[in-house]
Amino acid sequence: MEVVSLPDTQGGVRKRPTGIVGLNLLLEGGFPQGTVIMVHGTAVAGVDLAAQHFCHGNPEETGSYIIPEEIIEKAGPQAKMNPAMLLEQMKGDRIVVDSLSAILQQYGIEQTLFLMSIAKDNVRKTNANLMFIIYTGVHSPMEMTRIMRMADIVIEFKTQVTQAEIERTLAVQKIKGSAVPRRLLPFIITDNGIEASTTSRVV
Repeated sequence: MEVVSLPDTQGGVRKRPTGIVGLNLLLEGGFPQGTVIMVHGTAVAGVDLAAQHFCHGNPEETGSYIIPEEIIEKAGPQAKMNPAMLLEQMKGDRIVVDSLSAILQQYGIEQTLFLMSIAKDNVRKTNANLMFIIYTGVHSPMEMTRIMRMADIVIEFKTQVTQAEIERTLAVQKIKGSAVPRRLLPFIITDNGIEASTTSRVV
């Protein structure tokens, strides 16, 4: 996986590299510390690879990769969601939830937003970053909108078939308090994960 050493401040804001060189450049260093990142796309768009890049993006930092399906399965089908079930595992500087879709389908939008609000407060206090995956085409437009509003940063992974090729791009759709890059970032999927272009395309 790609790791890049860039200045960790931009305009006085400390940033944490994303684990993807091209995305670091697009975001001028990475994700602002203390933020919640929503990554959405289809199951084959590369969102899970992006989450793995982020979680393991710096060997000097701690992190946790949480798979809610495993927690739900252990709790049993009749179990009610207890925020501590996930919050207790959200430790370290780089936290990934793969995926929020599992929580949303099992427990509904209100419980999901409740969990997100607590987690959001926690990462702000500790200057950690929380990235969660949500799959498109599974949830209602209103549910997606409410989750996007809760997130500080929203990134969409897109896949398009053109002639005989698969074209993959990512788009940063929201950065709370900052301007959004007006460019799509092309990328390919290799044996080592995501390899993003260091140049981007204006949209």
